Amino acid sequence: MILVSKYIVPKGYVGVTIFPFVFLKYKALKEDVVLLNHERIHLQQQIELLIIPFFVIYGFEFLIRLLQYKRWSLAYRNISFEREAYFQEAQLDYLKYRRLYSFLKYL
Repeated sequence: MILVSKYIVPKGYVGVTIFPFVFLKYKALKEDVVLLNHERIHLQQQIELLIIPFFVIYGFEFLIRLLQYKRWSLAYRNISFEREAYFQEAQLDYLKYRRLYSFLKYL
């Protein structure tokens, strides 16, 4: 389910996915098929890791990447979940052929 809430989406971001919802900062973003595909990839990642473990791993990996890169934006972009989503977001049929735990290829 896609919802618009500029108060839930953190500053500097345009969307956030918390199963089963995709929150977008602005209504116009509902038309951005690449962004929506990116967020749907996150939904799939969350489902396959049974939701809560996804967020634990995401947070832990972010902390490791922050120590590694020492910059918030670089740490965020290098989380394996984000790397998969950014790399595949323009492939609009990606979720049709995506294998389970594909984010592991981006570690």
